[in-house]
Amino acid sequence: MRFGIISTAGIARKSFIPGVARTDHDVTAIASRDGERAADVAAAHDIPESYGSYEALLEADIDAVYNPLPNGLHAEWTKRAADAGLDVLCEKPLASDAEEARDVVEHCRDAGVTLMEAFMYRYHPRTARVAELLDEMGDVVAAEATFGFPLYGNPEDVRLDPDLAGGSLMDVGCYPVNALRTFLGEPDAVSASTYDSRDCGVDTRLVGTFEYDDGARATLRSWFDAPERQAYRIETTDGWVEVPDPAFNVPREEPAKLRYAHDGREATETFAPVDQYALEAEHFADCVASGTTPDTDGEDAVANMDAIDALYEAAATDERVRL
Repeated sequence: MRFGIISTAGIARKSFIPGVARTDHDVTAIASRDGERAADVAAAHDIPESYGSYEALLEADIDAVYNPLPNGLHAEWTKRAADAGLDVLCEKPLASDAEEARDVVEHCRDAGVTLMEAFMYRYHPRTARVAELLDEMGDVVAAEATFGFPLYGNPEDVRLDPDLAGGSLMDVGCYPVNALRTFLGEPDAVSASTYDSRDCGVDTRLVGTFEYDDGARATLRSWFDAPERQAYRIETTDGWVEVPDPAFNVPREEPAKLRYAHDGREATETFAPVDQYALEAEHFADCVASGTTPDTDGEDAVANMDAIDALYEAAATDERVRL
């Protein structure tokens, strides 16, 4: 597969391009609104073609688009890529809200292209192992999931811009949302509180609760105002599973750990280093080639946005919101 990348975003330069380089696929084009910037990144990563506009990239000789633009631009450029007949791997979150996400999914379906949301941690073998363990452990009683980091320095950072769908929940809190949904299912109700420590118009801190009608409860946290932490733990009637820091953004050169207890026995498992961005790209390309549905497809992206929308509504109204 020949990927074209819309934007020279850090996640593309530092993670996605090196990940694709470890596969049988290639990044053959990259675009920026600054042509010189695109050319510099292309030269640094041995990418054959660079373009000074996103429109030009959509006309390039490529098979698919990787879209790591700011959140508020994901929907527009995913749809425009679909209109060009290109399959799309879009960074999370897929859109600014659930209504927009549904529109993107329908648009891609009508265009006949594959759409996948880029939750790379879902393709790490540790994630599948967590699901396997939970299948053996009875009912979930409680869970907690966290992803926060210190975002300081640039007050113009797109992640602090409400017009570009910024905020800690949208940027990193979407990972705990996705993990809780993946392992516990869709919540029946949510509550939440947010805080804007920068007076910038987005949440720089969020605490939320997922409620399930069977009595299970899960807490999630995200922030831009404290040291980095990313972890989750799930308690069941027969034990617990804990994924320690870093739970989501695992460096490609580092092993990953998993701890659990079952029937009174505790254990730790260690996974050999893998590049989860490479695994993500391979899954996407395999789905396109075979015509199968990605694990993190458009419908999953919509469900994630439904939960995020409900958390924001609960925080704004200070009321419990049923989904």
